[in-house]
Amino acid sequence: MTDAPPTLDTPWPVALLANKIRGYIDRLGTAWVEGEITQWGASGGNVYGKLKDLTEDATVSFTVWSSVRAKLTSDFKQGDRVIALVKPNFWVKGGTLTMQVFEMRHVGLGDMLERLERLRTQLAAEGLFDASRKKPLPFLPHCIGLVTGKDSDAEKDVIRNAQLRWPAVSFHLAYAAVQGDRMVGEVTAAIQRLDADPEVDVIIVARGGGDFQNLLGFSDERLVRAAAACITPLVSAIGHEADRPLLDEVADLRASTPTDAAKRVVPDVSDELNRVQQARARLSNRLTGILAHEVDRIGQLRSRPVLSTPDWLIESRSEDLTRFVARGTELVARAVERAGTTIVDLRSRLRTLSPQGTLDRGYAIVQLPAGQIVRAPEQAPAGTKLLITLAEGNLAATADPAPPAPLPST
Repeated sequence: MTDAPPTLDTPWPVALLANKIRGYIDRLGTAWVEGEITQWGASGGNVYGKLKDLTEDATVSFTVWSSVRAKLTSDFKQGDRVIALVKPNFWVKGGTLTMQVFEMRHVGLGDMLERLERLRTQLAAEGLFDASRKKPLPFLPHCIGLVTGKDSDAEKDVIRNAQLRWPAVSFHLAYAAVQGDRMVGEVTAAIQRLDADPEVDVIIVARGGGDFQNLLGFSDERLVRAAAACITPLVSAIGHEADRPLLDEVADLRASTPTDAAKRVVPDVSDELNRVQQARARLSNRLTGILAHEVDRIGQLRSRPVLSTPDWLIESRSEDLTRFVARGTELVARAVERAGTTIVDLRSRLRTLSPQGTLDRGYAIVQLPAGQIVRAPEQAPAGTKLLITLAEGNLAATADPAPPAPLPST
């Protein structure tokens, strides 16, 4: 009856279900697993803790009985990366699943470094470390977003040094665990929250250093990708020169310490005042030089004759005008004289060729009453009225039929 499938009418007792679960889990046997110890608490010689996956958000509880703990060759604590031989164990009375540890060893540093380098190579190939994608920090941030542990030395160092350099700077604080199993999720969420804040000009992720294992969370792929996707400029200040978490590589600026981050993000007000004074002095000297140069130019212009004796131009042009007028008068007179001589000559020639000149020499012009000139006797028969034009007047006459007397012989 107890092995029959459960139905609405014949349900299994809870104990039956719990025992079946335990039986199934017992058949799984042992397995080697790797993870990070996020909780380690001793009680009555036994250890109760939690083991978290190195990349995924997965956690299991484990138990180390006192007999097994006595055989462990190393001391373990929260934050250690370990490899453990475990066997699933379902506690029927409490309804909980835990991993019973039979053996536990520290993960070799070389193994962790190898995984870290593989991830570093992958992210570098994607271009997340390229200098071209790094954003410049604002010259004078009005509001700084600070991701750090609550009441930590890193928080105090950043705020104190920033406000000493520029008292007007303000902060939006986003507290997060900076080590342990909650660290990656909380720091990632804090970065995303500050990045969405329109008042935040720059984000600083600060932690007061630590050993290599404590800083491994800042090389977590999820956290690194969240930092790379950040629109607001981000400064990493989580370690010292000897440590290079991947967050340092993807950040827009790496600071060796929280104090260094404050000094590099916020300008020193005294230095800026000195620069302002120097700029004002350079500007004053430059303006003084320009004004002196222009005063000299004005003096040179005023010393020129056209400005020192303004009538000089008029006088010089007046002399030119007088000379030009005289020259013009002379040329006109010569032209008139030449024209008069030409007119006299033309008049003389005209008179020589004109009919009046012929008349003055004793000739006459005989015309018929109609005005035709008589050139032959047959044009004027006897009795024809004639008009004779002389040099000094006209005569009326009548044609005579008698032939003209012969000219005297010589």
